[in-house]
Amino acid sequence: MVNKTAKANLLAIATSFTFLLFYPTPKSSYHSLFISDSLSDNASISHHLYTLTRRPHVAGLEANAEAAAYVLSVFASSNIKSHIAPYRVALHYPVSRSLTLTPSPQESPISFRLEQEIYEGDPYADVANEVLPTFHAYAKSGNVTAPVVYVNYGRSEDYARLEQMGVNVSGSIVLAKYGKIYRGGIVQIAYEAGAIGVLVYSDRKDYGGGGGEAKWFPDDKWLPPSGVQVGSVYNGLGDPTTPGWASTEECERLSDDEVEKSGDVPLIPSLPISAVDGETILRSIGGPVADEDWQGSEDAPTYNVGPGPGIVHLSYTGKQIIGRIENVIGVIEGAEEPDRLVILGNHRDAWTFGAVDPNSGTAALLEVAQRLGKLQKKGWKPRRTIVLCNWDAEEYGLIGSTEWVEENREILASRAIAYLNVDSGVQGPGFFASATPQLDELLKQATQQVKDPDNSSQTLYQSWVGSRTSPKIDRLGSAGSDFAAFVHHLGIPATHMAFGEGYPVYHSMYDDFIWVKKFGDPMFHRHVAVASVWGLVTLWLADAELLPFNYLSYAMELQTYAIDLEDDISDTNINLTPLLKSIEELKRAATEINNERKEIEQNKGWLLTWKKDHVKVRELNDRLMMAERAFTDQDGLFGRSWYKHLIYGPSKYDDYASESFPGIYDAIAKAKISNTAESWKFVQHEVYRVSRAVKHASQIINGELT
Repeated sequence: MVNKTAKANLLAIATSFTFLLFYPTPKSSYHSLFISDSLSDNASISHHLYTLTRRPHVAGLEANAEAAAYVLSVFASSNIKSHIAPYRVALHYPVSRSLTLTPSPQESPISFRLEQEIYEGDPYADVANEVLPTFHAYAKSGNVTAPVVYVNYGRSEDYARLEQMGVNVSGSIVLAKYGKIYRGGIVQIAYEAGAIGVLVYSDRKDYGGGGGEAKWFPDDKWLPPSGVQVGSVYNGLGDPTTPGWASTEECERLSDDEVEKSGDVPLIPSLPISAVDGETILRSIGGPVADEDWQGSEDAPTYNVGPGPGIVHLSYTGKQIIGRIENVIGVIEGAEEPDRLVILGNHRDAWTFGAVDPNSGTAALLEVAQRLGKLQKKGWKPRRTIVLCNWDAEEYGLIGSTEWVEENREILASRAIAYLNVDSGVQGPGFFASATPQLDELLKQATQQVKDPDNSSQTLYQSWVGSRTSPKIDRLGSAGSDFAAFVHHLGIPATHMAFGEGYPVYHSMYDDFIWVKKFGDPMFHRHVAVASVWGLVTLWLADAELLPFNYLSYAMELQTYAIDLEDDISDTNINLTPLLKSIEELKRAATEINNERKEIEQNKGWLLTWKKDHVKVRELNDRLMMAERAFTDQDGLFGRSWYKHLIYGPSKYDDYASESFPGIYDAIAKAKISNTAESWKFVQHEVYRVSRAVKHASQIINGELT
């Protein structure tokens, strides 16, 4: 029989144990430690970047498998349970290519070398032979000869300008500049205009420092005249032979003919070329003089539009194989909600050395992993599961992340809290971020906790805001990086961040460790800062009892989009009332759930009410987690069914450009051309579709049946 004193002691011990179980040491102390100088290590980041970029590492090749093994080893040494998630996907490599220019019938042909030059003292000269010949991945093999037409950046509006000038593009080979739209869009638009081949070059005005006395790498940051931006011209996402399902062993695949009919692979040959080769071709083009805004640097030749008299012979042969790619996945299991996932990711594969794109981000990912490993040694365990993902074959068309999302679709749709992406983590100075709107405040708060790497007297937030009243946060409508499958296909909240916005040696063989050390981030402090922000947002989402999502700001932004849309269609009979009403419903629902959160925070019970509160917290978090899913539609965008999100999506011809209400604006663009009653009726249908999606989001946030 237990006496009263013993009972009291047992009760005190049980109460103390329960208090420790349910009210552990605040996680905030671990979060502060995560961003402290004692855990961050710019020397370690520098070492990671050097190791990852010692050789060119294109997807499917040996060097990239070695880089995957390195990432896996760092995860494992950080006490993170890790594995390789492999896929067998369609990859494309160059076999042969040639380019010849006949400036005029009286002149001899010029054969271009199509080589990027090794500079004196290049520390990577010993592996330069491993750099693939310059090419466009998935380019159509072909052999074409035709006069050249200069098409500026190759946008639809550029072809409209040429048409106004009376220039016929049909049957020509077009010469376009890189810089405004995705290269796959350049090729697709050229094909639709009747061109039979495409050449894309990096103009000195955009990438070479403006010409004149400008210096270039290794003396300055600019692209050397022989530099070439390679890349994919595939207009889809994921393995083109497995659209919508994962490329696992022995899976179903489309035939080559079926892939070609999909409309996502090019139907005419194309080739990227250097600034010096582009200018040589431009000198052979006559016809009308291009407008001033189409011209190059001051010392460049005058740009005419053609066609001809220069005749170009373009020959390209590529091969497509089914090759192995390897995603590296690390998992830190949550202690209280292991079935809720906070995912962060970056891709590893590169067209050449990839020091900025993508391995500045990979080095930051490894820094985050090592800091999380150190926190675990000090006793920290996340409330929710953290998944670290290092993707493969992103450069070919976001293949690694897309195949993984397609294979894990149902688990991710029901369990993923958010996806946090970093690609080219450090391109130069200045912090830039994009997000779905409910995550804006998290980015702002995280940057307030991190020092500006370029001015230690202020926070990163202060430099990010600058002279504005609030920082500029872009939206994730583009398909430019690995967030695409999470946002556009599944409707998972996401962020994307980087230092710098574009850099001149992008996708060339000069994107190496030396460029980063001399121009991108000499002290690697920006790498440390991006890792700090990335990891801090991860920790807050993984550890917060109540998810810090704000859908009221989302609703306010949708209202702004609707007002802009109203202005765009003011001269039509389109009825926006259903959309406006649904947005008002979302505002009310978002306000109510914010009030619920405050009530829970203010009235948090002790032991007797903990179970009830715990269930309420879980239920409220589930509503916050699932609301973004409601903005998707199973039928997807018209003609682009893989894209399910109706609020954000890429422009039809430019994967790099973002659109709000993409389905509505696609329909408006078609209706303005055909101007039929049926086409405007379809615009109204798209308005109703978005209205229903917004209303469904309100219903999820409310958490009640109608």
